[in-house]
Amino acid sequence: MGSVRKASAWLGLVEDNDERYYDDEYADGAESADSWKSEPRMRVAPEAAPERQARRIATVSPESFRDARAIGELFRAGTPVIMNLTLMEPADAKRVVDFAAGLIFGLRGSIERVATRVFLLTPADTQIVNGEATGPQDGFFNQS
Repeated sequence: MGSVRKASAWLGLVEDNDERYYDDEYADGAESADSWKSEPRMRVAPEAAPERQARRIATVSPESFRDARAIGELFRAGTPVIMNLTLMEPADAKRVVDFAAGLIFGLRGSIERVATRVFLLTPADTQIVNGEATGPQDGFFNQS
């Protein structure tokens, strides 16, 4: 597989037919009669807890390219956004990823692929850390 094809597969823009890594067998759900509606399903975390300064993260599941505006408005306001593009047609999903790439370039943010067709957009002042422990490896159950 060529490097451009690998990059496109990593972004979820094309199907990755390389079975060495994973198996994507799943049944696509049938389209409902209400699939023409363009309101994205969004959830935003509640306001910050009083004890510490917490960040809000928005989750957006657009159904068409028209829903990209909601992603742009949240990101422009400084809110990290999780884009779930699994409900979209591949052509529209590619357009939304292109739109998100323009957002992160213009606002100096970053984009991370979380899963197939799921992306995390983070503003410039947000740092992403992985889940690996950095301190001593004292187990939870270590009672010594």
